[in-house]
Amino acid sequence: MIVITSPTGQIGSQLLDRLLETSTRSEELRVIVRDPGKLPEAIRTRVDIVTGSHGDADVVDRAFAGADAVFWLVPPDLYAPSLDDVFAGFTHAAAKAFTTHGVGHVVGVSSLGRGTPLAGRAGHVTASLALDDLIASTGVAYRALANPSFMDNLLWQAVSIRDDGVFTGAEAADRPTRMVATRDIAAAAAHLLLDRSWTGTGEVPVLGPQDLTPNEMAHTMSEVFGRRIRYQQRSLDDFRATLTARGIGDPIATAYVDMMHAKNSGLDDAVPRTAATASPTTFREWCEQILAPAVRT
Repeated sequence: MIVITSPTGQIGSQLLDRLLETSTRSEELRVIVRDPGKLPEAIRTRVDIVTGSHGDADVVDRAFAGADAVFWLVPPDLYAPSLDDVFAGFTHAAAKAFTTHGVGHVVGVSSLGRGTPLAGRAGHVTASLALDDLIASTGVAYRALANPSFMDNLLWQAVSIRDDGVFTGAEAADRPTRMVATRDIAAAAAHLLLDRSWTGTGEVPVLGPQDLTPNEMAHTMSEVFGRRIRYQQRSLDDFRATLTARGIGDPIATAYVDMMHAKNSGLDDAVPRTAATASPTTFREWCEQILAPAVRT
């Protein structure tokens, strides 16, 4: 049995679809979800559902009984009092349940930067790497999908792109940036969950096919939409002010700023792109297939 957490999120939903579409899969699928009604009806009839939060000890105890493998992804929490509550704190109950129920393999979603000087003060990245260490300490076979920033984060700016022809970020306009499509992360997770011949702990980088500057991204978007789209850099102080104006507390706002500072300083650049670490979806393909429909809605 494979257990999937966050099955209604960007990555979890695409992973669940892939596993359900895999004709060679013989294992039962179980999902942990707070609101089963958010799952399409066609999916609800094909999976075992455990209702609740996967940060709850009773929930993961029920969900991991009989599980051979688990896909682990902590949900975002912009209003948590600390990063520990978001990452390791949320995962402590699951880590105990992995051991209690003899779960053999766990695949998690993580970040790049391990072993670099920048990783020690990189906000969410630092907390994500500490979470990997917590899971690995349980003795399960563990693979952390190490990712740069997500192309799909641009979906949050669909209205600005549609109405103003502008997207923003904290990166310099001419600095090459690594990005990956969440569907490629889901594909990597599905491969690991279905072929569990791997042992021990380790990272699996998923780097996307190419690095692009924000200006190059704007050029691609302009071609896809048939009108000019431009990039506007924001300062980290402005970024922090936007977060705090939304009611996000200082610990989480500081973590986001620290993460962006580390990324701007080269956090994501240490792992070389090879045939094994690249992923297939180009930024143009993602814009045509994912961003364009969202912008035109």
